[in-house]
Amino acid sequence: MDANQSFVNLSEKSYIKVALVGNPNCGKSTLFNALTGLHQKTGNFPGVTVDKKVGFAKLNNNVTAEFIDLPGTYSLYPKSIDEQVAFEVLCNPDNVNHPDVTIVVADASNLKRNLFLVSQIIDLRIPVILALNMMDLVEKEGIVIDAVRLSEKLGVKVIAISARKKEGVEQLKNLLSEPLPIPQYDFIDVKKIAPELVENVRKIIKLNSDFAAFQTISNFSEIHYFDNHPDKKGKLTALFNSASIDRNSLQTEESVERYKVINRIAIECVTSRSAIKTDTFTHKLDSILTHRFWGYAIFLIILFFIFQTIFFVAAYPMEWIESLFTHLSAWATISLPPGELTNLFINGILAGLSGVVVFVPQIALLFAFIGILEDTGYMARVSFIMDKLMRRFGLNGRSVIPLISGVACAVPAIMSTRTISSWKERIISIMITPLMSCSARLPVYTLLISLVVPSAKNSGFFNYQGLILMGLYLIGFIAAISAAWVMKWILKAREKSYFIMELPVYRTPQWRTVGLTIYDKVKVFLWDAGKIIVAISVILWYLSTHAPSERFQTIEKKYNTPELSMKYNSEERQAKIAAEKLEASYAGILGKSIEPAIAPLGFDWKIGIALVTSFAAREVFVGTMATIYSAGGKDNTQSIRDKMQAEVDEKTGLPKFTMAVGFSLLIFYAFAMQCMSTLAVVYRETKNWKWPVIQFAYMSVLAYVSSFIVYHLLK
Repeated sequence: MDANQSFVNLSEKSYIKVALVGNPNCGKSTLFNALTGLHQKTGNFPGVTVDKKVGFAKLNNNVTAEFIDLPGTYSLYPKSIDEQVAFEVLCNPDNVNHPDVTIVVADASNLKRNLFLVSQIIDLRIPVILALNMMDLVEKEGIVIDAVRLSEKLGVKVIAISARKKEGVEQLKNLLSEPLPIPQYDFIDVKKIAPELVENVRKIIKLNSDFAAFQTISNFSEIHYFDNHPDKKGKLTALFNSASIDRNSLQTEESVERYKVINRIAIECVTSRSAIKTDTFTHKLDSILTHRFWGYAIFLIILFFIFQTIFFVAAYPMEWIESLFTHLSAWATISLPPGELTNLFINGILAGLSGVVVFVPQIALLFAFIGILEDTGYMARVSFIMDKLMRRFGLNGRSVIPLISGVACAVPAIMSTRTISSWKERIISIMITPLMSCSARLPVYTLLISLVVPSAKNSGFFNYQGLILMGLYLIGFIAAISAAWVMKWILKAREKSYFIMELPVYRTPQWRTVGLTIYDKVKVFLWDAGKIIVAISVILWYLSTHAPSERFQTIEKKYNTPELSMKYNSEERQAKIAAEKLEASYAGILGKSIEPAIAPLGFDWKIGIALVTSFAAREVFVGTMATIYSAGGKDNTQSIRDKMQAEVDEKTGLPKFTMAVGFSLLIFYAFAMQCMSTLAVVYRETKNWKWPVIQFAYMSVLAYVSSFIVYHLLK
């Protein structure tokens, strides 16, 4: 390094911002987890609905470091919303998230490609640390990277790490306490490509480097910073309109120049002790897992295993939790003084909580499997093998990521469509993603399947309940791609899409990362969904235990007459009173008002109440049914499933929840748009109410028609 090199000493500050940036699949998120542990929070970057993951850690010099995990990007060419965020945070010094130092995480096994982004960030003239990740894998392949020589060539600190094994993580933290060099020389001279324009842009806006000016020229239409600075935007617009600019040519010329320098550096800093074997474990496994036939078959087998396990393994802790709440309700009934508050606690709060907590084992298992598949590198293969299939339906392999993410939750899945550069494919992906069965549907599926498909029905390893659960997820996927095919012909767009994805090497899952994923998702389910369910349960408790005028008193007088007192014993009379009171309550009136519309689907007024409350969140269905059946009976020693199973249709004398009713309800929940949060995020992503309205309409019609057909076929 030059003797006159400028340095920045971050130890002089008490609080610093550190940006983590890198290519997709470079191990950036793994390093983020290693640096911050549980000290993380999520939000949105100002002005955009893009996840901002922030974590905190204390450095050795007692400085608090705020680590910002930026979306993965291959370059500072903002082609998607994700890449725009990384571009504006790093290139714009006025951005509130602009870092004091940037850690560029590079996959050491593919250094030349990763150095492209590194070189662009170096040319921004901001403090940079290059973290060469996966060095343990590189050494196994016989590749040697001279980190000291690379540091001299780049003019920045370079450190070798293995984020998964936490090797070099503490040394990386220590580097943040040392004086860091500020890049002094340009990696390439971009001013040669457009000298007058670069000079004029730097006169109009204050920028640290020629490259920042060059990027402003190349990406002006994608930069939102100037929307809040109309004077600068006006001057730049006039400048660019007066010049004939071919932005694609500018980026191409820049890329060629960068790779010339990168190739020279790679020759000097990277050597191989032995010829790299192409017939590696990864290649052998890919020949099977990405096979045009076996790839799909193996994916279906994996899904089958997941759903069988979810039902089989989760059954035991679910029974324990169910039993715990049943005993707790029975204890409260005996121990607490009778009255309104006790009734609220037992039939409102406890009933609502039981509808949340009992499904934690299944939610945890689902996210455990998703975390393992992502961490091993298999999810990237699913996107790859699905690309050819997706294109027939107006999508590409990149759309698979939101669809698979939709199995967890539609809200972040829809937000992840920002990585799709094609407007048409992004809109289609947004519109169909809610058809994928999310984790909010899992409690509903589990309850209804257990009602209509006894667990005793199995054939060896095959559990029918698990097969039906898998079938519901596949039905959601088939409906999604069918809807995409229709929209492919309705929506018009001239732009052509492309799909480029690097397949990471297979790795053993990092159990700490998987554990953090499970912890985070279960916490969100318990807190975010839980507070909604409990709140609605309390409201429903009130609506189901109160009625207009003196309806309840009339019912009690009716059953206290000598005639009915002789006809029914005390226990039967109390059950009749409770049932009629529920029907006469405010909740009963609400359910009766919508019953004519849903009766053709096999649903009664009690189910109608649950359908209405489910629009807050689908999983509210379980809490609603728990509250309704608790309010409609005096027996608190039974679980919600037992109470629903014992429900009898007064007209037929048969169980209310027959196979026809159960499967009709399952199909309705598989297709219906019953999530206000999803509709809200669709509006935020599209900036137009037209799309959520269309989405709500077509999914509601699909749910109603499908449910009607299923009910009448099975009735």
